[in-house]
Amino acid sequence: MLTITGGQAGRGAYCDGVSRRSFLKIGSLGVGAMGLNLADLFRGEASGAVTQKHKSVINIFLGGGPPHQDMWEIKTEAPKEIRGPFQPIATNVPGIQIGECFPKIAQIMDKSAVLRAVVGCEGRHDSFQCMTGWRHADLRAMGGRPAMGSVLHKLEGPVHKSVPPYVGMVTAGVWRDPGKPGFLGASYAPFKPEGQGLADMKLSGISLDRLGNRKALLTSVDRLRREADSSGQLRALDAYEQQAFDVLASSKMVDALDVSKEDPEIRARYGTGKPYQYQYDGAATNNEQILMARRLVEAGVRCVTLTYGRWDSHGNNEGLVRHHGVRIDQAVAALVTDLEERGMLDDVTVLVWGEFGRTPRINKSAGRDHWTQVSCAYMAGGGMQTGQAIGSTNRLGEHAHSRPVHVQEIFATVYKNLGIDTRNATIADPAGRPQYLTEKEPIAELV
Repeated sequence: MLTITGGQAGRGAYCDGVSRRSFLKIGSLGVGAMGLNLADLFRGEASGAVTQKHKSVINIFLGGGPPHQDMWEIKTEAPKEIRGPFQPIATNVPGIQIGECFPKIAQIMDKSAVLRAVVGCEGRHDSFQCMTGWRHADLRAMGGRPAMGSVLHKLEGPVHKSVPPYVGMVTAGVWRDPGKPGFLGASYAPFKPEGQGLADMKLSGISLDRLGNRKALLTSVDRLRREADSSGQLRALDAYEQQAFDVLASSKMVDALDVSKEDPEIRARYGTGKPYQYQYDGAATNNEQILMARRLVEAGVRCVTLTYGRWDSHGNNEGLVRHHGVRIDQAVAALVTDLEERGMLDDVTVLVWGEFGRTPRINKSAGRDHWTQVSCAYMAGGGMQTGQAIGSTNRLGEHAHSRPVHVQEIFATVYKNLGIDTRNATIADPAGRPQYLTEKEPIAELV
């Protein structure tokens, strides 16, 4: 962190009297020689006009792998050890039934789409494929494929100069990784609004006038650093620092993250997701993060990612699904309804899924183990043709029986919803070669 204080010139000082050891401290935002924190979010950002009308995605990762046969396609004709204890319930779309743990989503099925036969899952216990659409090994030597939020940051830039385009609601970890920038580099990583990241957005008693004065002082010191920079890597730093100061000078992000400012009736509709159970080393069933995601996209964030629960049900699958299921049912139904009431549903894509499915046969611990042959997903919004259940598995839920949907088809669909033509859009890798965003077309039934 670079902190700048006053003081007289002396040995080791620059010609303007500012010591090389001096620092600038603004709240807890570190800007200067050793790093920029918030400013790093804006490194490499393309300039351009800001528009308040924008498309967004809320990507909810069910870390651990949700059981496909206990959610959107109950296997009523399978033997008991395959079918499990859950019963199907009717939805508001004639002919479509889903699992009994999702009664609120059943009532908004006309605004929803469930994908019952998702294929192409790699089988690793993390969020990488659900954030990028690609397998780990792809372009790994040059940093790996970037997450969708990083791609949006690169291609579209910020909607509002004080709002990061990509926000990950939780810290890194095997169950809770909000996505990585891959070969695009750290400048395109998600902003994580907790801990130090949240503290970085608070002025901590510094007035806007003092902020401006300190910004001017920092600029003068940085100019000297740039003159000594033979590599040229610091030449564009002013723009990134400007946006970091814009975040500090605006309340948009802090307000969006403060759910206490939400209408109490709306907040009650989402619920809290408490009591948290089956969490272990994973994410909580925190419904307020889903409300926060809506507030963030409303403020101008293009991509919000979050992890909901820990779905690795090797034991007591029924207990876990009943606990997690009814809670995410409440939150997702509230989110879709809320977006519609605000006139945002066609502009925001909601995606809910995990890294793979669960075994058809229930094990001796009353759980289901890992199953990569088929998985499932829920989608809403984005202007899609909803009110559909797409695809099916065979009688035992072992593999796709009709209309398998590949992971990359899901990504192609979301990109299309966001206004990006995946047939033509590319991003340059570190070698300067254009890389397409997906290798497959959008889901024809939805678009």
